Amino acid sequence: MAEYKDSRYASRPAELDPAQYFGLSQEKRKLQEERVAVRSRLKRDYQLQLNDPLRKGSVPDPAVERWMFSRNYNIYPNFRATPKMCLLGAVCTVGPMLFLYTLISWDRKRVLKMYEDGTYSSPWGSNF
Repeated sequence: MAEYKDSRYASRPAELDPAQYFGLSQEKRKLQEERVAVRSRLKRDYQLQLNDPLRKGSVPDPAVERWMFSRNYNIYPNFRATPKMCLLGAVCTVGPMLFLYTLISWDRKRVLKMYEDGTYSSPWGSNF
């Protein structure tokens, strides 16, 4: 087993618990220990940067950066252009425009009809 010093701030990882070693080969144990050591070093470096009282600016979190990358730059596995999505996109973009056009044209026709009949009184008190 590699030299692993227990941290005051965290308990021993389950991968390094000797009771968990039953049935694992030496190579797998060594790989696990190396992965845990790398993870611990990265975590310690991040915590040191985060808690540095003289730091300027923000500290980039690698996990958040990976999540943002997969969210913004790798959307193809999460979105496919299907007929349903195309129809939904058309309804959400063209639908409101058609609704507003119909509403405005209906109101304009109504007001012009009232002008012609002479029953329209301006809500702003102007002399039309």
